[in-house]
Amino acid sequence: MADEKHGNGETSGTQIIECVPNFSEGLDAAKLETIIRAMRVDGVHLLDWSRDADHNRSVVTIAGSPEAVVEAAVRGAGKAAQLIDLTQQTGVHPRIGAADVIPFVPVSGVSLVQCVMLARQAGMAIWRRFGVPVYFYEAAAARPDRVNLEDVRRGQFEGLLRDSVKDTTRRPDIGGPELHATAGASAVGARKFLIAYNIYLQQADVSLARAIAREIRASSGGLLGVKAMGVMANGRAQVSMNITDFHRTPMTRVHAAVDELAKRHGAEIGEGEVIGLIPEEAYEPNAEWVRQTIDFDPERKVLERRLKQPLDWP
Repeated sequence: MADEKHGNGETSGTQIIECVPNFSEGLDAAKLETIIRAMRVDGVHLLDWSRDADHNRSVVTIAGSPEAVVEAAVRGAGKAAQLIDLTQQTGVHPRIGAADVIPFVPVSGVSLVQCVMLARQAGMAIWRRFGVPVYFYEAAAARPDRVNLEDVRRGQFEGLLRDSVKDTTRRPDIGGPELHATAGASAVGARKFLIAYNIYLQQADVSLARAIAREIRASSGGLLGVKAMGVMANGRAQVSMNITDFHRTPMTRVHAAVDELAKRHGAEIGEGEVIGLIPEEAYEPNAEWVRQTIDFDPERKVLERRLKQPLDWP
């Protein structure tokens, strides 16, 4: 279906939501493009997508009218279930599903509560159409022990495949209790803006990245609204972070904290990368983190600007 563009490229009306599905495929470009093509729906714009071979994961950003974005996300999850076999998939990033996480984010004219309802609709459709069970997380969580994505994803696909049948506390919110044999389950949520930000170290020592991640993440008493893990990516040690509240913990503070911790551990930071888009409010034109971020072009990486000039569908 051809996407519908209006004037300067923004969707019609005032209600706009963003969806950032993460797919457990980062090696096969053809598979990813097939999944993205399946998401082409009237009223939905493709804003960004990236593929990471080391994480074996791809992140796609779409935005548009709420109903259309939900439909696009559901179709993407269905195509991913057809093409991705988790029994054959490995990577440094934890995952439970072919369409691993599907978060809905309010942009304009829509509340977080409305995004919760949209997430519930999407989850039901994914189960009914494709037989992939669903866990709800963040604001859409149906129970308190599933608010945090890392709690839902504990044990990854292999562990959850076993535990969902044996342990009633680990059963999906919709569908199951068995996971899909090859596509696993999808975590569908509603949340505010999240910034995926990675910083490489000059040293190829993953233990340094893990030590820095341990100290900076909120769960260890570090920075508020920061989740972090240390991984090897592209042959280099990387501090991989999700910043869930950039108002309380701006990017500048995150960058400075990683730099300080790296020096404390006898390491040195290199360039950074932003996966997906950031909101205009989080953009700091003259900040050190912007200068050190690989190929950071605000016209391509700031959501509000990208909405005016969306990408062509593959």
